[in-house]
Amino acid sequence: MRRARHIAILGMVVSGVLAVMKILLGLKGHSAAVVADGFESSADVFASGLVLIGLILAERPADENHPYGHGRVETLTGLLLGFFLFCAGALIARHGLVDAADALPPAWWAVLPLILSILAKGGLVVVKYRHSREIGSTSLRADAANDAIDMLSGAVALAALSLTLWKPVKFARADHFGAFAVGLIVIATSIRVMLESSLHLMDTMPDDEDMLRVRQVALAVPDVKGVEKCFARKTGLRYHVDLHLEVDPEITVRESHDIAGRVRERIRDEIAWVADVLVHVEPWPGKR
Repeated sequence: MRRARHIAILGMVVSGVLAVMKILLGLKGHSAAVVADGFESSADVFASGLVLIGLILAERPADENHPYGHGRVETLTGLLLGFFLFCAGALIARHGLVDAADALPPAWWAVLPLILSILAKGGLVVVKYRHSREIGSTSLRADAANDAIDMLSGAVALAALSLTLWKPVKFARADHFGAFAVGLIVIATSIRVMLESSLHLMDTMPDDEDMLRVRQVALAVPDVKGVEKCFARKTGLRYHVDLHLEVDPEITVRESHDIAGRVRERIRDEIAWVADVLVHVEPWPGKR
């Protein structure tokens, strides 16, 4: 988790430097596309800040009022991040259409901050996405997706600016339309991020293969006769599993309890994405 916080801080620093560079050079070089991409990077600074706060709060241990821990804060952070990106995308798109008819021809060197941004964001995407998969972080994955979209928006802005530089008369407005396209890309990203976070808040189950793995691990424990039901819900970085275990109805309560304990520990040890398991013991119907 500490490494995740360091990655979020790194993202804030990189995005902040890129934002300042693109906005200043974009204004000086009269490129609406570069300025719009700079504002998008400014939004990334706030986004990474939200991710950092979410990771810190999600790490707090369980207490009396939060028996499942505070992991849902991390999911809520992803939802808030998506909403913020939607607003930022709308403002960027609007900026791209303002004064498009009276735009001055951009300078050729305005492409330089875009190229540097694409390269820097590419490195952040690889680092954030790889670590988000390791710890199961929704918000860090959303932040990686945001950086990936920043690469795409930078490429769109670069293409639009290049058209204007190539034929200033024929493609005079391409630079501004590129800024508008950057805004639309950010809006599309925000919708995807909010949808993914909403699914976790609605207790959407993991993939069928993951749930099958839980059943297989439980059935491998000695004296387990079957698994009647198996549910899982994400409570932050990992999942809590509810398992209905079938055992021989003739054994004692203590023996049933011991079997349930072994199942719980086996699942937690062998499946990294499981935080805890609540085992319900049921009588095996195969023996009356």
